[in-house]
Amino acid sequence: MRYVCLIFNSADVDGRQTPAETEAVVRAHFSFDEGLRDRGTLIHADALEAPDKAVVLRVRNNEISVTDGPYVETKEHLAGIYVIDASDMNEAKAIAAGIPCARIGAVEVRPVRILTLPE
Repeated sequence: MRYVCLIFNSADVDGRQTPAETEAVVRAHFSFDEGLRDRGTLIHADALEAPDKAVVLRVRNNEISVTDGPYVETKEHLAGIYVIDASDMNEAKAIAAGIPCARIGAVEVRPVRILTLPE
């Protein structure tokens, strides 16, 4: 079954890390990714740019509106994603616990819902 691991970091943590600490976390992610690839459980992983680089798009009555930055005030922001293959939620949680940013932020684990069209 496919799961998405959403990595949330705090702006506090992002701002307090030294370049060396940031590099250590990135290196840990690359190592973690390689282990998941070797086990065949990694489908995809990506880091995201900071929220101030984001836009929020809405379409209402065929009108498009775009707002800069995150759309809610929050102390945490979505920093990255993993899409993994796990046999069940327990295995998915065990995999997510190894994500390096889980030590400095939070990781939400959510099953992927596979949509199909009715025939």
